[in-house]
Parts: sequence; structure tokens; C-alpha cells
Amino acid sequence: MTVKQLSVFVENRPGRLSEITGVLGAAGINIRAISIADTKDFGIMRIILSDTESAEKVLKEHGCIVTKSNVIAVVIDDEPCGMAKVMETLYKDNISVEYMYAAFLNTSENTACLILRVDSNEKAVTALTEKNFKLLSESEMKNI
Repeated sequence: MTVKQLSVFVENRPGRLSEITGVLGAAGINIRAISIADTKDFGIMRIILSDTESAEKVLKEHGCIVTKSNVIAVVIDDEPCGMAKVMETLYKDNISVEYMYAAFLNTSENTACLILRVDSNEKAVTALTEKNFKLLSESEMKNI
């Protein structure tokens, strides 16, 4: 079970993030998770959205360079070693984490959500579900 993520090439200049998030907001698209990695001249914005297909279309219409990929959204206990348990599970199955970022905290359930990009989604989904980690579907991410 994976979710779609958009990666958007972002020029590192004042106002660019405002433009991109404004375009998404004007289209009625909600950002569910976000990560930005940058260099001096540009950055990569990785986002999970309420409507990936519409977001991809509107961003491209506004001149953005966008790619789509599948990532894993895993729910963890919001406590010490919550993330470590996921990392240990992946390590034991020889699955490499390329990058990750937090999506949100759920204080009422004392959980958090991690977005993971791994070298094998299939192996990671199997390993995590066998250890009873909850993975979120595309529709669950849209409705959280």
C-alpha cells in the first residue's frame, strides 16, 4: 500500500513557495505532508496532497517541473523508539531508506505518521505489515 507524492523543483528565491502553495490553495488542494530540501539555487518540495492528479496538473500549468512517485505512509507510536521500531524492521529485511519526513501528529491517539521513500516499496510493505504497523492508503491520507 503506497501513496502518491509529488516532487516539485523550486527555484530558491523569495516568494516562490508562496506562489506554489497559493496555486494549490486556490485550486482547493490541501497539503497533507511536506518536506523541502534545498541547495543555494534550488530546492525539491516533496508533498502529499488531497488531490494528487489535480495538483500535478495545476502546478504544471503554472510552469512547475513536477514528478510523481510512490511512497509509504506508516503510523507509529508517538513515543521514544516509535521510529526506531520501523527502522529496525526495515533494516532486518535489508531495505534501505532513501529519505523520510513526518506527515503529522495525532495527539488524541498518541501517534505520528512517517512518509518513507525506500528502495523497494513491495518489500517494505510486506515487512511492515508483518510486524503489524499500520500503513495509510491514498484515500486515508486525503481524509486525515
